[in-house]
Amino acid sequence: MTTTVAVVGASGKLGSLVCRLINESSDFELVAQLGSQSDLAEMLVADIVVDVSLPSISRKVLEFAVENGKSIMIGTSGWSAERINLVEPLINAHPEVGVIFISNFSLGSALSAHLATVAAKHFDSIEIIEAHGIHKVDSPSGTAVSTAERIAKVRDSDVLAPHADQRARGQLVSGIPVHSLRMAGVVAKQDVVFGGNGETVTITHTTLSDRSYEAGIMAAIRALPGLQGKIVGLDRVISLS
Repeated sequence: MTTTVAVVGASGKLGSLVCRLINESSDFELVAQLGSQSDLAEMLVADIVVDVSLPSISRKVLEFAVENGKSIMIGTSGWSAERINLVEPLINAHPEVGVIFISNFSLGSALSAHLATVAAKHFDSIEIIEAHGIHKVDSPSGTAVSTAERIAKVRDSDVLAPHADQRARGQLVSGIPVHSLRMAGVVAKQDVVFGGNGETVTITHTTLSDRSYEAGIMAAIRALPGLQGKIVGLDRVISLS
């Protein structure tokens, strides 16, 4: 049976990719394409919803979908753990609905973030450097925020972050300095740097093209029909954690 899909943010770069992948699939049908100014009621013709819009409207999209009994996959950046906690009561009030939050659809990114949580238990000096193209509107990236939150969660003590009050030292996310670059010629890159006695370890993920998102997008969409409750992270969708 074919599952119908509405995509919010369909005209954007990621939204266009999502729409193409849905149209190329045999188990999904794209029935609604919404922009940032569209009437959200247009999504109600679909079985499930994909939100790849803007951080400024993503919460409104989620709330409308959940309140109307539509399971939704959120691929919009800016959903920190704190922000997800704010909508958890709404999700819990609609147990028949599934919600998936994905900060990065790259399988390699999910794996590198997972490896970072393994290394985080062994080093006290940890910083993140992330880079994206000049058109990315938010910083730090959702991937960097998610990585920092996951690292902090597995540790028993705070990360060393000397001179964190200086602006050039980056933004603290869950106590971890995060540095953001926005540059021409870059798709996406993240380095998680660990420092120890006489050594450093760097876990790097580099996105070379948008093709790296395709498998993760479809894995997340295929996990949505029949889901109840929430899933946070592509790592959980593909059973890394």
